[in-house]
Amino acid sequence: MALVPYVETAEVGLQRFHKPLATFSFANHTIQIRQDWKQLGVAAVVWDAAVVLATYLEMGTVELRGCSAVELGAGTGLVGIVAALLGAHVTITDRKVALEFLKSNVQANLPPHIQPKAVVKELTWGQNLGSFSPGEFDLILGADIIYLEETFTDLLQTLEHLCSNHSVVLLACRIRYERDYNFLAMLERQFTVSKVHYDSEKDVHIYKAQRRCLREDL
Repeated sequence: MALVPYVETAEVGLQRFHKPLATFSFANHTIQIRQDWKQLGVAAVVWDAAVVLATYLEMGTVELRGCSAVELGAGTGLVGIVAALLGAHVTITDRKVALEFLKSNVQANLPPHIQPKAVVKELTWGQNLGSFSPGEFDLILGADIIYLEETFTDLLQTLEHLCSNHSVVLLACRIRYERDYNFLAMLERQFTVSKVHYDSEKDVHIYKAQRRCLREDL
């Protein structure tokens, strides 16, 4: 969510972020994601959490055909693109400054007959939520979106607005700092949370969350 242009670095682990294209194979399609680290920083590169979440979706654990899904803090749009290729109707969201970049990746990687299933839309967490119907989505997706503590309250408000009692939230992330555990604790006050997948190679966890029913809180 933070759109921070990063200073050029010599660290080997970051070299892949400076490549103009990142290529993946999902849902029997070759996906080429354009990256632009210098202009948009973290919002314009593919992070491991997005790859792990896209892989998890491809495993078929979640029924995506006909599903209404939204991706939060989509960045490059990889997860939303894969969800659309797998049959979901997806609203792919990010802040206004990233939308044109996001839209270009979505349009470049979805065949014409699938493009109507994917809508790119502005969403800044905690703001203008009235442009989305309460409980509008079956599935809420987020990859590496819980790293800024100052956004946690707005993110939770957004999740609560978008979820019905039947919605499923899937969040893929690395657990790097104490604040990451703090977010999960905040989430558990309103949602039932469980870990459903862990990629040991990339050190990425996927958490599933569903809104607590009133009876659970009694």
